[in-house]
Amino acid sequence: MAFKTLANQCLSSMLLKSRIPAANMLKRGFRERKKFYKSVSITESEGVFEINLDQRKLKTPSGKLLQVPSEALAIAVCTEWDKQTDIIKQHTMQMTTLCNTALDNPTGRNKEQVITSILHFLDTDTVCYRQELPVDLVELQTREWDPLLDWFNSRYETDITSTQSIIPPAVPDETRAKLRQHLMTHNEWALFGYESAVQSLKSIVVSFALMDRHIHVERAMALSRLEEEFQISKWGEVEWGHRIDHMDLQARVAAATLFVHLVTETTHKIKKIAI
Repeated sequence: MAFKTLANQCLSSMLLKSRIPAANMLKRGFRERKKFYKSVSITESEGVFEINLDQRKLKTPSGKLLQVPSEALAIAVCTEWDKQTDIIKQHTMQMTTLCNTALDNPTGRNKEQVITSILHFLDTDTVCYRQELPVDLVELQTREWDPLLDWFNSRYETDITSTQSIIPPAVPDETRAKLRQHLMTHNEWALFGYESAVQSLKSIVVSFALMDRHIHVERAMALSRLEEEFQISKWGEVEWGHRIDHMDLQARVAAATLFVHLVTETTHKIKKIAI
């Protein structure tokens, strides 16, 4: 039995036995459901888009109507639900999850608090922590991470450095202020996407490069998992375990990136007039 399936069964068992209200909410969200609809469609009213499962409106876990700000995002969510087979596998619907998070805001944070959460990763950014040994890993980190760090500092006019110590490199207040200002230019929906990417990649530098289209998802994954992939090349991987984790992480990173672009970019429809 695959490790992930076993882990899911264990978590399901724990949730089913729990009498804690919060756990009961998780229980409802975790439980697999049979597909109960045949068609998925989109409706629009005054620039807001909703998803319909047959004649039912799709709702968030807290019961709000799932209303998204762009048609492109609505299509992405609609596609996730349309691709479900006999059993609804909610863990495969990353775009829907991000929409639910943005709408329900389960932790009750405002825009400033979400930005602060993102900026906390400046002190633990993956690309800033370098090994002293082995030499070939040190060389790999220097070759792969230094150009990205140089690009980042040039692009955002910041001063982020690397370290081989367990002590975090000092991040100037001016750097924090510039990155905070950059994030403030985004809407709250986009910030939840940024936060998801940063949490998954454990790096602001890699995440920002990804959002800026300086690198693609596969490259971002390789940069964030540099040391892990190095160790795998030396010692091999745990059967199924590493590969499942990699695929799950890549899906989350890709979804977060697409989500940010879909809630920040605008599109216009132009009607053709017959002559």
